[in-house]
Amino acid sequence: MNLLILALAPVASLLLFMYHRDRYEKESVKLLIAAFAMGGLSVLPILLVEALLSEFMNFFYGTFAVFWQSFVVAATTEEFFKLIFLYWLVWKHLDFNEKFDGIVYAVFVSMGFAAIENVMYVFDYGLETGLVRALTAVPAHFLFGVTMGFYIGLAKFYPQFKKRLIGAALLYPVLLHGIYDFILMSGSPFLLLLFIPFVIFMWYYGLKKIKRLSEKSFYQSNFRITEEILKKVE
Repeated sequence: MNLLILALAPVASLLLFMYHRDRYEKESVKLLIAAFAMGGLSVLPILLVEALLSEFMNFFYGTFAVFWQSFVVAATTEEFFKLIFLYWLVWKHLDFNEKFDGIVYAVFVSMGFAAIENVMYVFDYGLETGLVRALTAVPAHFLFGVTMGFYIGLAKFYPQFKKRLIGAALLYPVLLHGIYDFILMSGSPFLLLLFIPFVIFMWYYGLKKIKRLSEKSFYQSNFRITEEILKKVE
């Protein structure tokens, strides 16, 4: 029981933080639970595809093997399925009526995945792993979700840029996730020195995006988006 609490406590804390930041129109608890459940269910296809992609590891050595494992097997697979489940659940839902909602739903999907993944790791490797992951992997998935949701929120309300923004909703989380995993999997002392600065950057990047879409004036304004505005929000 203690290990289960340890695995789920950081997930619950981040979900409460996200729910609190949705200040102007709280989302349906039922839909949020569904988003969290969808994230948990995404573990099934993710594990299957990751197992298949891992079979190609024999073709790579050294840095290329680490790149394949971090950017392709882990980052691309996990973020792709989280995006698919997110889009399927909320894109046409009537409650998805503000840009900030994209971040809220994406975080709940991402935390659903993180909860199952964290339980698996903590039960396999114990207390020490749970404590480390509470400060690293779980917040990282939260920030990947923030990034995905930021662009999904924009894509919903600027349909003329839908394809580009949905592409960004996949690309940027994959890049952040891939770099995060690459640093840890590389075992390079030099890269490990960059880990804390990179985590700080992710928090700055994520909180900036939360602030941008949570500002009432931003998502209530009716300005027409332009190429220049797109560059500023990325």
